[in-house]
Amino acid sequence: MSTSTQQSPPLPGTHGTERSRTGTHGATDRAPGRAAPRPGAVVAVLAIAGIVVSLAQTLVVPIIGSLPTIFATDASNASWIITVTLLVGAVSTPVAGRLADLYGKKLVLLVAIVPFLLGSAVCALASDVGTMIVGRGLQGLATGMVPLGISLLHDVLPKEKVGSAIALMSSSMGIGGALGLPLAAAVTQFASWRVLFWATAVAAAAVAVALWRVIPATDHAGTPAQARRGFDYVGTVGLAAGLVALLLAVSKGSEWGWGSAATVGCFVVAVVVLLAWGWYELRRTAPLVDLRTTAKPVVLLTNLASILVGFAMYAMNLIVPQVMQLPVELGYGLGQTMLQMGLWVAPMGIGMMAVSSLGARISRTRGPKTTLTLAGVVIAAGYGMTAIVLATIGSRTPGPAADGVITATLVLLLVGTAIAGCGIGLAFGAMPALIMGSVPATEKAAANGFNSLMRSVGTTASAAVIGAVLGAMTHEVSGYALPTLGGFVVALVIGCAGALIAAAIAATIPGGIRAAASHH
Repeated sequence: MSTSTQQSPPLPGTHGTERSRTGTHGATDRAPGRAAPRPGAVVAVLAIAGIVVSLAQTLVVPIIGSLPTIFATDASNASWIITVTLLVGAVSTPVAGRLADLYGKKLVLLVAIVPFLLGSAVCALASDVGTMIVGRGLQGLATGMVPLGISLLHDVLPKEKVGSAIALMSSSMGIGGALGLPLAAAVTQFASWRVLFWATAVAAAAVAVALWRVIPATDHAGTPAQARRGFDYVGTVGLAAGLVALLLAVSKGSEWGWGSAATVGCFVVAVVVLLAWGWYELRRTAPLVDLRTTAKPVVLLTNLASILVGFAMYAMNLIVPQVMQLPVELGYGLGQTMLQMGLWVAPMGIGMMAVSSLGARISRTRGPKTTLTLAGVVIAAGYGMTAIVLATIGSRTPGPAADGVITATLVLLLVGTAIAGCGIGLAFGAMPALIMGSVPATEKAAANGFNSLMRSVGTTASAAVIGAVLGAMTHEVSGYALPTLGGFVVALVIGCAGALIAAAIAATIPGGIRAAASHH
């Protein structure tokens, strides 16, 4: 963080606690005799924590089609098993960030992993859809652990190590999602789906112990009484109400009907509540989200780009797996099982992880603005390649020779998704670097949590837009409405356009980031 930013006066309600602790990047006051944090162990524990939490997003993918049968309910009720995790995560992430700025990041990390562990156990034992939804909601409370981990890394690691560490930690959500899919598919195929949730419960317990033992308690905040006076309870309720209404409208619009009273009503409630919330937050001395900080050009443009990056990341996950699993007889399906599909798309997560160090070097030498701009171009290239591959497979001739074509197509799709994964990894490292280089020390966790929320908005919008496109471009096969090849290609083109717009937005981020980048 630049010197001018660190020397700014503490924000009202924060009591200057963070500034008194952090005079220079990565240098934190420690009690005599307390061992310095081990950078490698800290990075490993936080990255593993992020990957474990991200598994909640893909655990249920292999059983989505079976959920109504498993819980003896209809598809609409079963869909809440997916939606509730997103809604709870979107609301809890900025709240966790603000609590971390007040109480300390390690404490909030430890608190956040507890409901995830309990939620995993509840899901493993669930015998009805209501219990399953409760468990999935508890898992969603841990979503904010990734942005919290990023903020903590910025506090405790040496300057030369923090860039690549933040890039790896920021990518952990995508890495866990991509690598967790084949694992979840294998367990579901050869054992009970309940094993998945017992496994994550055990992993969460191990993560909790590791957080307690390895992560340094270097960011003591003010007293509990001071923290209570500084926490914005009204703002929390207002943000929760507005986000739930907005995300419900976006995620359920295609199911309810975009012109239905329920969808329109949710959009209206979201607009009214979020406007009132913004008016209230601007008048608070210690707001949940400092809107004046988020209105800074660097922060605002980074958040806008984050929405589009989140859109692009999720769009690829919605399109390619479907094509891989559709029957070969369609002329464009690739006939893969769930496990095979998971293995083919796993390199996307590997690509995210592989570029962590490269992205950090680019940000250090050229600035995170350059990294984010490059990321958008790379994501678009991955989408463009994938779209071209899909557009050409519809002309294949059925027969024995088609087997070689299918294999070649799968390899090309693997390359395309891996390229997109590399771009997403670059973006995930650059976005927190831009945010934390532009906000006061007392707002780092909250601002990073808000940035993570913007990505969640992007993924929700992606599910709605791509779902609407594929739903509108279908044909009937054996009594089932399946997306056409043209629908998949159009959806990929939309993802490509979103990535290019993200690159254009990143290119307009104001200069002067180079100095801040040197601290990442």
